[in-house]
Amino acid sequence: MAYFARRFAFFLATLWAAVTLNFLIPRLQPGDPAEAIVSRIGGKGQAVDPAQLEAVRTMLGAPGGNLFEQYVRYLGAVFSGDFGVSYSYFPYSVTHMIGEALPWTLVLVGVTQILSFVIGTLLGTWAAYRRNTRVDSVITLGSTFVGTLPFFWIALLLIYVFAITLRWFPERGGYGGGSSPGWNWLFISDAFQHSVLPGLALLITGPIGWIIGMRNNMVQSLGEDHARLAVARGLPERRIAITYGARIAILPNVTGFAIALGSILGGTVLVETVFNYPGMGRLLLESVSNKDFPLMQAIFLFTTIGVLIANFLADILYGFLDPRVRKAENS
Repeated sequence: MAYFARRFAFFLATLWAAVTLNFLIPRLQPGDPAEAIVSRIGGKGQAVDPAQLEAVRTMLGAPGGNLFEQYVRYLGAVFSGDFGVSYSYFPYSVTHMIGEALPWTLVLVGVTQILSFVIGTLLGTWAAYRRNTRVDSVITLGSTFVGTLPFFWIALLLIYVFAITLRWFPERGGYGGGSSPGWNWLFISDAFQHSVLPGLALLITGPIGWIIGMRNNMVQSLGEDHARLAVARGLPERRIAITYGARIAILPNVTGFAIALGSILGGTVLVETVFNYPGMGRLLLESVSNKDFPLMQAIFLFTTIGVLIANFLADILYGFLDPRVRKAENS
């Protein structure tokens, strides 16, 4: 019980630190979003009218007062779920913009993360089971080679082959102009076709880390004393590999998989930018480019809280899966 209490206390302390850093970091970025908007309206080289600048700040609801007062209002907004108005998409609220982008990222990145974990874990287990054979060499060397390829190069190659040359799938976007978002077959099929290429780009590189990690952990587990004792007892090789190798080797991957799921809320900036996919990653890039502090803070906060919650749940699951962890902390 002490193990779980410590994990929860650490979670709360880390959450407070993350919320505070999320407040401070955007304010350390140079520039004034209201001034940038006035400059875009008036054109470059034009003098900025102080009255107009103040009007834009009021319209955007830009924070005023000293840093401590802003921090207090920020904590109140976090607990109430009111993140203000987006500077980039005025007059839409930050909550509205995140609500528009989040489902796209959850479906695309969530499905590919789960598939990458399953595929990578199975291939890593197979490579470790057939270690020092041709199967092991092909899986290990093949995944290592693919991992050296730049991701944007893979994405652009998929676009050139399947979108431009073969014309099997759309080149970019989340859906075409002939359909409108809704629960109808036309939109769902259109959105699926637009998600194939970015999903395939993620699946090509996604399993690599799980393959290498699972393979190395399992080889190490099979070389420990408990596995050698199982061999001496005459247990079948496959049972030893699964029960005494894969079952222990998968524990570090569980933590990594939980953190990867938690980071889904932040989206994948590179994928969504290359394919112009309407997810959280592209929204984050636009918020940073436009100095949209409310939107930027909300996305960072969602991502951080998602990772912290996922890490906390992984710690709890780890304590149940491996009793040695609880005994080590209680001793």
